Amino acid sequence: MPSLNSIDIAQAVIFVGMFLLISGPVHECAHAFVAWRLGDGTAKLFGRISLNPVRHFDPIGGTLLAGSVFLSLIAGGAGIGFGWAKPTPVNPYNLRGRHADSFVAAAGPLSNLVLAVLFAAGFQLLHRNGIVADNTTAINMVQLVFQTGITLNVMLMLFNLLPIPPLDGSHVLFDFLAPGTSQQLRGVMNQYGIMILVLFIFFGGHLIFSVVAPVVNFLAGTRIYY
Repeated sequence: MPSLNSIDIAQAVIFVGMFLLISGPVHECAHAFVAWRLGDGTAKLFGRISLNPVRHFDPIGGTLLAGSVFLSLIAGGAGIGFGWAKPTPVNPYNLRGRHADSFVAAAGPLSNLVLAVLFAAGFQLLHRNGIVADNTTAINMVQLVFQTGITLNVMLMLFNLLPIPPLDGSHVLFDFLAPGTSQQLRGVMNQYGIMILVLFIFFGGHLIFSVVAPVVNFLAGTRIYY
């Protein structure tokens, strides 16, 4: 069994905590807010226009995330897992505008991009002052939080943009296809989407990280991942 060091454990805890307390709630709140502004108040009725993590917590998705992150660490992986927040309820028939469904779907990933940029600003400020990301001091731990925040939010943005149901990218894809093509593809993808997604996570997850790494490096202004 690979030996775990304290930095790996700290980063895993930050990864899980940040998803449950910040990135997941912001992502789902963005969906809810844009849907409400475009005419659908369903999520607002359920109290989802909120940054309260409790309102967006999914017991299965949250538990799976924590379990998969720490299993990844034990197996010698990077301490990155898979999970989800509580999906935001949206009634597309209430939305106003030709591409309103796309705007609602894109709001979540775009909110994660904004978070990544904010964490990157903090990371670059400390990096220019010679602060490295580890758990030796309080300020180094803050830098580790910033670094993890960039990585997590870039991952969430890119992963959710995949055009596979139930991910946000599928809504954008179906919205911009011709109606007939969209209906046919939607039927097939809704039936097999979960299976395709699971297979992709197990066998193609490294492809996502090959895109995540350069984006994270670009935002951080230095090479975090090689």
